[in-house]
Formats: sequence, C-alpha cells, structure tokens
Amino acid sequence: MLTKRIIPCLDVKYGDGNRALVVKGIEFVSLRAAGDPVELAKRYDQEGADELIFLDITASHERRQTMLDIVEDTADQVFIPFCVGGGLRTLDDVIQTLRSGADKIAMNTAAVKDPQFITRAAEAVGSQCVVLAIDCRRNTDVERGQYIVTLEDGTQAWYEVVIYGGRTPTGIDAIEWAMRSERLGAGEIMLTSMNRDGTKDGYDIPITKAISEAIDLPIIASGGAGTAEHIYAGFVDGKADACLAASIFHFKEISIASLKQYLQARGIPIRM
Repeated sequence: MLTKRIIPCLDVKYGDGNRALVVKGIEFVSLRAAGDPVELAKRYDQEGADELIFLDITASHERRQTMLDIVEDTADQVFIPFCVGGGLRTLDDVIQTLRSGADKIAMNTAAVKDPQFITRAAEAVGSQCVVLAIDCRRNTDVERGQYIVTLEDGTQAWYEVVIYGGRTPTGIDAIEWAMRSERLGAGEIMLTSMNRDGTKDGYDIPITKAISEAIDLPIIASGGAGTAEHIYAGFVDGKADACLAASIFHFKEISIASLKQYLQARGIPIRM
C-alpha cells in the first residue's frame, strides 16, 4: 500500500504594505492572518510534513502573476516536494514557477477556462508536475448535475465547480471535470469543498470518496480538517491519497508528529 501524505497548505495574499501573508478563512471568506509564508514553510519542513502547497489565493481574481519572489524565498527553506498555484494562466507561467523552485504547479481557473491548458502543461513539464485544483460547492438542484451524490443526511446533491477563489460558479459537475482532467493529462487532483473549508467539521467525505472512486489519479482531500480523526476519515472513508490542512497546523492545534503517530497507530501507512 502506498504511503499516505500529510500536506500543510499556505493560502497566501498580499497584506498591508504589499507584504505577503498566510491567511485562513471560512468558506473562502472572513480571512485572518496566520503568519509569514517563508517562516511557516520552514517550520513545516522541520516538523516532518510530506509535501507543502503554496496557493496565491487572489492572483487569478486580481489578474496578476503568482508572487514568484516569495515562491523563491519559500523554496529556499524547504526540502520536501513543493507545489505552487494561483494566477498560472500560460505555459510560461508554469515554467517560471517551476524555475522559481516549485516541484509541482496547481491550476484551477485557467484550466476551467481553457481545458487544453492541462494537456499543454503536462506535455511540457510532465503530468507528475501538474495538479488540478478543483474547488466545488454542493448544489441540491439535482436536475442540473450529471453525477448525483448522497450526502450524510440522505439529501441528494451534485457538486459544482467554482473559480476565481470561489467567487464564480461554472455549472460544471466536479466529478465530470475530474474525469475529464485525467484524460487531459493531469497527474493529481487537489479537491476542496467550499462547504467545509475552514469549518473544522471534517472533510466533505461524499465528494472526496466519489471522485476517488471515479478516477485513478491521486486525490488530495482539502477543506475542513479540525482533528486527527477527520484526517483519518479522509484517508479511510474518503479514500484520499493525501490530506491537506491549514488552520490546525498554523495555529498549533495539532502537531504533524503527533498526527502521524495517531495515524500510524490506527494502521494508516505514513512516513514517520
């Protein structure tokens, strides 16, 4: 069985004085500062994270490039796989980001608007470098969805892809989009349910499991981790290959070492 991965996520935006800050919100809004991205990245590398994801969360909305200077500074501090997303719109953006120190890139808005961007990137840098970030939201108007999922309370719903940091619904079914992205050449899926983001109520298991079962790509569960039990459920019930968390690590509610000990004791294959 493949080793499962624990991935801290740095949601980064410019704050006062054009200073890059890691922030965390609830359902993509109500952001609060969590620290300096370079310092947090260094801490997570030392604490035993398996990978790190850096998302410039306002780059697409602000129609600007990813903050490559901060990416470079962050890459200098970590020796684990490092994925960067936010504002990547062209193949040149992808290549520049990898040259700035990223090992992988994550694309979302640009891929939805131009799906062949996935293929061009995969052909240029390899599928193993291309992570498709899918942000989605539950929609109970089931007549509009292609793939219907049964929620925990028995309600029927489908999951709609959203872009521009959750600001714009697309009408695209998340399961269909994941299946299509696999055919287009994506190497991995980072799946975030807006309904759970920042809530600490646990991952959105129904959609995580549905996409894990629909495709063969590795799935990173994202959005909602509040306890070690939630991360265990992401692996076991959601069938995720990696679990991403932010708040619980940023604010030292749980350490990566203690989390890994908890998971290992419950039979989850994990790198200690």
